Amino acid sequence: QVLLVESGGGSVQAGGSLRLSCAASGYTISRVAWFRQAPGQEREGVALIYTRYGTTAYAESVKGRFTISRDNAENSVYLQMNSLKPEDTAMYYCAASTRVGGSWYEPRSYNYWGQGTQVTVSS
Repeated sequence: QVLLVESGGGSVQAGGSLRLSCAASGYTISRVAWFRQAPGQEREGVALIYTRYGTTAYAESVKGRFTISRDNAENSVYLQMNSLKPEDTAMYYCAASTRVGGSWYEPRSYNYWGQGTQVTVSS
């Protein structure tokens, strides 16, 4: 079993920054991603990191503004979010996979999820 605990959400004005954290415990994780879901919308992949080599991927909407990183010693993954926009407002979830395969931006590729942390960006 893998337990994921997110933290770091909050409310900021447009142009501001937030840093989300995801603390993981349990089995060895091959990849961790951040997803977000706004009311009435589907859950979308935001950023991915492979825990062993640090390879990353980003959604086009956040490239150049968000950075995903990991600290394997702390079993934690972070999402630094800069130049935030009102459209970034959503519940953000940390997701982990102990298996390989599947598109990184598809929720079904992950078998563990955190409880979510709210990010609200005001204009």
